Amino acid sequence: MNLQQLRYLNEIARRDLKISDAAVALYTSQPAISKQIKLLEEELGIQIFVRNGKRIAAITEPGKGLLAIAQQILLETKNFKQYAQEFHARDVGQLTIATTHTQARYVLPPVVKRFIERFPKVKLNLHQSSPTQIAEQVLHGEADICIATESLSSYEGLVTLPCYDWHHCVIVPPNHALLKEKTLTLRALSKYPLITYDQAFSGRSKIDDAFKKANITPDIALTVIDADVMKTYIELGLGVGIMADIAFDPEHEPNLRMLDAGHLFKPSTTKIGIRKNGYLRAFTYDFIELFAPHLTKKVVADIMHLSCEMDEE
Repeated sequence: MNLQQLRYLNEIARRDLKISDAAVALYTSQPAISKQIKLLEEELGIQIFVRNGKRIAAITEPGKGLLAIAQQILLETKNFKQYAQEFHARDVGQLTIATTHTQARYVLPPVVKRFIERFPKVKLNLHQSSPTQIAEQVLHGEADICIATESLSSYEGLVTLPCYDWHHCVIVPPNHALLKEKTLTLRALSKYPLITYDQAFSGRSKIDDAFKKANITPDIALTVIDADVMKTYIELGLGVGIMADIAFDPEHEPNLRMLDAGHLFKPSTTKIGIRKNGYLRAFTYDFIELFAPHLTKKVVADIMHLSCEMDEE
């Protein structure tokens, strides 16, 4: 048994049991992967995969258990390497941040700028995707930390740290009738087609909860995953937008107007997700503190340690 075999096993599982896709991802051939998996099964005396001809159809029950152990071994191997790198080159390395479009476009730029100025020899990678996908990236060791508003707390394998609260706002074209409302209400909003985030993004659950509690059915005409795309359709007059206030800058949006909606929808909290038992390089702690100053290295380390202790009990 060797680490390469475990990498093959893990990648097959990640690629929906398609050996061809795993081979492309790992820069090898299908026969090479198939051969190593068969050798692993023979050595362990366990059938890991159910096969239908040359195609893998499913993972056996004992195979699922072995996969979980293999994934943990691979992640601990990464911890092992990072620990050693910390002593050889404290300010050299790679940091991968998985996040959503809103964070990458509107919140992270000044943080990234300061980080690069402080650590010019650290290669910084930004992966943009949905909250679910970025959480999976951290769990699989493809990213060091993830930043999002939705979903992170639902993953048992992540330690989540609250960073800051934000509110929703309503965006309309100039001269829209809603601008004449003395007090913006959900009832007033329900008179117009609404454009807002997809279910998995940027506090959408808070919007749905507010309308449901008020027993009002909104006309959701269009959902998007990108605030910039939302603004485009609002400018076209296709609906009234409900978006994160952090994604709107009046000085750079001359064709749109913002209405405060903090009284209509509960605040949302952006969080950082870190894999439990993950080893963080010193510069990763610095990045976290630049993003959320209250999350100092001591605070983060203490929370990580407490999380590990709770899992052991």
